[in-house]
This record gives sequence, structure tokens and C-alpha cells, in this order.
Amino acid sequence: MLTVICETPGTLRAHERPMPVRGDDEVLLRVRRVGVCGTDLHIFTGDQPYLNYPRVMGHELSGVVEEVPKGSHLAAGDTVYVMPYLSCGTCVACRQGKTNCCVNIQVLGVHRDGAFTEYLCVPQHFVHKAEGVSLDQAAMVEFLAIGAHAARRAGVRDAQRVLVVGAGPIGMAAMIFCQLRGAQVTALETRRDRLDFCAAHLQTAACVQVAQDDEAQLAALTGGEYFDVVFDATGNPKAMERGFKFVAHGGSYVLISIVGAAISFADPEFHKRETTLLASRNATTEDFETVLTAMRAGQIPDAALNTHRLPLADVPDGFKHLLDPARGVVKAIVEC
Repeated sequence: MLTVICETPGTLRAHERPMPVRGDDEVLLRVRRVGVCGTDLHIFTGDQPYLNYPRVMGHELSGVVEEVPKGSHLAAGDTVYVMPYLSCGTCVACRQGKTNCCVNIQVLGVHRDGAFTEYLCVPQHFVHKAEGVSLDQAAMVEFLAIGAHAARRAGVRDAQRVLVVGAGPIGMAAMIFCQLRGAQVTALETRRDRLDFCAAHLQTAACVQVAQDDEAQLAALTGGEYFDVVFDATGNPKAMERGFKFVAHGGSYVLISIVGAAISFADPEFHKRETTLLASRNATTEDFETVLTAMRAGQIPDAALNTHRLPLADVPDGFKHLLDPARGVVKAIVEC
């Protein structure tokens, strides 16, 4: 079967691998769609802190069931999506229902080989029927669930002022689900084309481009009070540090981004504002269900978000082009 492997940062090669052998509690999937995530881009550039090379990337996937264990909730021919965070079920986090931050987590495409391949075996507990959505939509559920989880974790409420810093796919996902919770959302982003996309397709209330006067613009939008909740989705340590200043007194700062570097903040200002600082990692079953409900209700502009696609065979040569800002990539999908 065709498999694309990231051998070292910047090097992707196609290989022929034998078909995987299904374990007793595993489902054999014919992978059909794989969303390209910021994590995949960071793996390609060598900036993912939790990964060893070589690695088969890809954790946003949908497919069709080929084989199932006896007594499974699934059947051959089912269209499915996969929760790629393989949690242990027994650690301190899992016992609290926080499977997204399992102590022993194994993320497909990061800690173990992922979905840039034709066939994949996954424990059946993490495979779910994709009822009422297309293969393309099912492959987009995971990144949207990260935004849904962040909005839920922050407790975003109706009429709150929310700032999302970084208008990549994860930032856009956070915007969508904050808006569905009734918040008034502002986007802060370096790229004008991303802001134009947010205004056109997400109906984002305000879009501010990073510039010398952006702080003044954000202050003007809020009467100088800044934002009840600020989300960082930049993956940039300096941007993460800067975001503290945009949190209103009594507000919350949510770091969706993960970086390998240390970040710091001014403690007196942090205490003066009684800022709540949160990390938001991955998503849970509840968040995936939130996304699917919104998709079925037509509340997600998934067709607009999916700006690019390429076949698996073209990934070794074509993947690098997804990093080019001039191409205007929001969400790319690999067809397997």
C-alpha cells in the first residue's frame, strides 16, 4: 500500500508498505480523506516538540471500515471519522474524563504513525460513525473540535468580547464556536488575506491586522477595556507573550498554541487583572459531537474552509507548497 513518510524535516518520500495486520480490538480502515493540520506543517519544518522521525503524518482522517472485531459497534462499509488521541483510560486525567490530556496519550501522526497511507488499523473505541456528513466533512471534524474545546474550556458566554489571535484553521475554529456561543469576536492576524476570509466566510465582527497601531485599534473596539477572553492560536512565542496585554481585568487567556520555547509574562500586571490562564489541548468526544451537530445544522462553512486538495501520491512533491502564503491555503485535504 502507498504510504508517505516524513523521514526528516523537509523530506517526504513515498513508500510501498505491507498491509497492516488488525489487532483483536482494532478496526481496519481504508483511509479516504486526511486533513492537513498545522501540526503536520510543524512536523515537516521540524518544529513539533513531541515527535521523533521518521513518521507517517496525518491525524485528521475519515475513511471506510474494511474489517471489524467480533461484536463491534461498527460494520464493514461504514463511513467513519477517528478520534486520533489514543488515551489509556486509566491515568489521573482519564479518570476525570479529561482524555484529551491523558498522561500516556498516543496521537496518530505524532507519537505513532498516522493516516498518510491507504490502510490503517485503529482501536475500535476511537472510531465513530460519520452519520449525516460527507467524507470531506468528517475529515474536518478534528480541527474544528479543537476550537470547540477551547471555547467550552473558556466558558465563553453570550455577548462576551472575544479576541482570537492567529487566523489559521485552529483560530478560525475557535472563532466559529465562540460565535455560536453568542460572543462578539475580533480576529487579530498578520495576513490580510486571512482576515478577509474571516470577514467573508465566518462573519467575524471585527478584523484587525497586526501593525504598529493594532493595540490602539483593539482598545478602541472595547472602549479601552480589552477582551473578556483572549485565545492565542499563533504558535509564536512572542505573540503568546504579547497576548496577555489584551485581556480585560477579570478576563481569561487561553493558549491553544503549543510551542517548544518557554514563555513569560509580567507578574504585577497579571495579578492586577486577576487573569485566568488556561491551556487548551486537543478535544474530547463531547467536542467532536458539538462539531458534528453544528455541521449537520449547516452552521459550519466547511466548503469554504477546504481551499485545497491533493492526492496522496502528490504529497511528497506538493506538500511544501501548502506552506506558501501566496497560495492562500486555509484547509488542505489529502485524497487517499
